[in-house]
Amino acid sequence: MRYLLASTLAAVIAATSTAAIGQTSGGSDTPKLECAIGYVTGVGGSAPSFREYLATPDRDRYRYLADHPIQCKISDEGRASACIGVTSLRHEKVSVYDDIDNATMAVVARVELDQGTYPVIIVVRKQDVQCEE
Repeated sequence: MRYLLASTLAAVIAATSTAAIGQTSGGSDTPKLECAIGYVTGVGGSAPSFREYLATPDRDRYRYLADHPIQCKISDEGRASACIGVTSLRHEKVSVYDDIDNATMAVVARVELDQGTYPVIIVVRKQDVQCEE
């Protein structure tokens, strides 16, 4: 089981490394992170839940985070999918996956779920991502 998770994560990292190399060139004035591996400190989650979290007034964000923990379906192969909710990340190592818009991006992070820890594609704010040096 661990070998399957490790090989899945390695494949995702390899794919994102290739994608990140392809994204470094371009004529857009939108800033792009030019790294494949980084660290996130902040909140991340499924795209719809993360949009709701960002739309929540600052005074209510802690409650939203507590009331909407991230949950995913886990396949027999050990893959997380159909995730909803948000989670707090503290200097979590991630694979940079893709830009979503000017303020957010998708990353692959190891997330603690009820069934264990799994690699999950989540959305985070770009300002919360620091490239590995």
